[in-house]
Order: sequence, then C-alpha cells, then structure tokens
Amino acid sequence: MLKKLLAVSAGLTFTVAVYAATVEWTEGHPDRYVVQKGDTLWDISARFLQKPWYWPQIWQANPQIRNPHRIYPGDTLVLAGGRVGLAQGDGALGPRVRGEGYEDAVPPVPLSALKQWLKNTRIVAEDAYKHAPHVVGIEENQLRGATGQLVYIRGLDAQPGTKLALVRPLGRYYDMPPVDDGQPREVHRQGDNTRRPMDKPDSRDGRPAMLWHHGPNEYTLKGRVRFLGYEMLDFGTVEVTRSADVSSALVTYSDFEVRPGDYVLPIDERPYDDEYVPHAPAKVPDNMRVIAFTDALNAVGPRQVVALSRGSEDGIENGQTFSIYHPGEQVTDRTDYPDGSARKFFHPRKAQATLPPEFVGHVMVFRTFDRVSYGLVMDAIKPIHNGDFLHDPDKTP
Repeated sequence: MLKKLLAVSAGLTFTVAVYAATVEWTEGHPDRYVVQKGDTLWDISARFLQKPWYWPQIWQANPQIRNPHRIYPGDTLVLAGGRVGLAQGDGALGPRVRGEGYEDAVPPVPLSALKQWLKNTRIVAEDAYKHAPHVVGIEENQLRGATGQLVYIRGLDAQPGTKLALVRPLGRYYDMPPVDDGQPREVHRQGDNTRRPMDKPDSRDGRPAMLWHHGPNEYTLKGRVRFLGYEMLDFGTVEVTRSADVSSALVTYSDFEVRPGDYVLPIDERPYDDEYVPHAPAKVPDNMRVIAFTDALNAVGPRQVVALSRGSEDGIENGQTFSIYHPGEQVTDRTDYPDGSARKFFHPRKAQATLPPEFVGHVMVFRTFDRVSYGLVMDAIKPIHNGDFLHDPDKTP
C-alpha cells in the first residue's frame, strides 16, 4: 500500500487571483528543473519557493496542463517568468497524457519517514475503545500467543472467515481547563514513561498502565475535560474460526506475542489519505499544540512525527502546513524591579515580562482523526518540544 503515492484530489481548487501575488521565488532559482528520482513535492517547492506550501497555487495558474499535480522523474519543470509548467520537446507548455501509474509519481513527502504511522498506528474514539472485543485467553491456556495459534475473544460479533486487526493501546489523549485563568487548556497524554507520576508501570511488558478505561472524570472544578482519543498500535491480524459468546480466531500475523487484554478492531483498509499536497490552512484552530512524539525523550527535529491536539472535527485536513512556535519564556525585569526592592514586593506581577514566541519550524499534517492528527516535521531551526503551538504559516503571532 505504501507504493500508492499521494496526488491531489480532483475536487481541490484554489482561486489563482488571490494567491498570484503571494508566490515568492527563492533568489537565483533556475529557469528549468529536471525532476529526479527520490524528489518530493515539498523538497522541490522548498528549493524554489520561499513558501513551499504554495505549490498547488502555482500549478493551478497553468490550467492548460491536464493533470499538473502529478509529476514524474525526468519531467522538466519550467520556472521562468514567474510561471511553472511541464516542458514538452521544444519547451512549449500544454496538456499531455502520461502512461505511468501512481507508483512512479513524485510524492508530497518522504513516505519512508511515515511507514509506521501510515499503517501501524491509529487514534480510536472513546466509544469504539470502550466496546471493542478483547482477547481473554490463548489456546492450551498459554500466557502468550503467536502466529498460527488460536486466541479466544469476548464481545466479538463476526462470522467465521472474518479478518480483523489485533491492536494494543499505547496511550490516551485529553485536555483539561487550565489552572490559571487566561492560559491555554492543558493537554495530557497518559500512558508513557515521561508523563504523570500516577501512571504506574505495567508488569506484563514494562509499559505504564492506563488508570481509567475511558476516564478521567468528565468534569473538574475548573470545567469540562475534553477527551481526544486513544492511540492504538496495529500489530497483527486474526481470522475468526468460531463465533460464540467467546469466539475463536486464528492468529494469521503478529509482530510480537499476543496476550490477554489485547483488543480486536476492523482492519483499516485505507489507513491514510493518498490524495493531498502541501497547502496552507484556511484557519488555525485555537490552542493547537504538539502533544507527543516518538523516537525521542523530550524534543524532535526534521522528518520526525508529532501528534497534534486537533483533528478533522476542528477542520484539520491532510496536507495542511503550519508554523511551529515555542511559547515565549517568562523572565523577571530586574532593572525596573530589582530583587529585594519594595517595588517588586508590592508589584510582583508587573515585575514579570513574557518574551515573544520563537519560530522553530514547519509541520505538515499527513493523517487525521476526529480530535487528533499526525504531522511530519518538514524543517526546523530549533528542537521542537511538547507544548509548542501551531500558527498560520503566512502570519506571525
């Protein structure tokens, strides 16, 4: 499935007149560029545009090209005169029919960096998690199961021959009202070793156990808790062999051992959208932040995946590109409010000054769920941390 490369959907349209004046070329860009194997739309556009997410608008300015959003290694891009197009023979622009398939086209981003997050990870809503069938035993009363063994599943309503996914929860996301009025809502991820001290290790595999099945409390003294979703790892497949109150299923594939407590969900036949390209969001949801990442302890950089605190319910869609900012630090003005002075003693709040937020990089959304999305860090000038917030890439905070 990863060979299916990403293209622009037929319904994606832009108003050329609005964006024509905003396209800014990099200094010294060539008149032509030959597309190379291994290129991505982001790499090419970042090389020639100061704002890479304007790639679709540039192509839309050339309606004479039949399918301008799909290019291939060997194509020559005409960049002269503030226009872009595909050169044909003598360099004339015009429509043409390509015989290559999707697997030959240039993708928007490097798929190799997204493999795990395209196929093996999903965000599940509360009801789906709460009512998901689960493994209660392994054949011959074994503690663990593997490929070729039977597992017994409770709560499953499926006919023999049905194929399902084995999944295991990695953590759960929720946000809560802030302690201090005027501050953004606090986003939490329960279920990893870097989080809250109340998360206790799970003796079965060393992972912290989640305290609530689908909590925490819905309300607090400060207001409502907003549940964002459970992060689940797809690690295997089963085929139902017997349907009953406790059903039997054969493990047909597994990355690691199956154990009681693992869940069973429908196989995601289309785990990611294959029709998007980089573009700026029409609107950035309030308080959209980086809430988690992988393969790092406390910071990430380019070509690493981050989880973001907003999803399709908030208008987030694949291909949207955001600027990432680190919140401004709070410092003490010791010039006007020296330590030990009466002025600082009587006006402690005025002694504090909040510095402007700092730009750290760009992130592109590549997979969305109801309330959470995954993004790929496209570039960064500083490490990106949990709590960094997202902003319109065309504006400054």
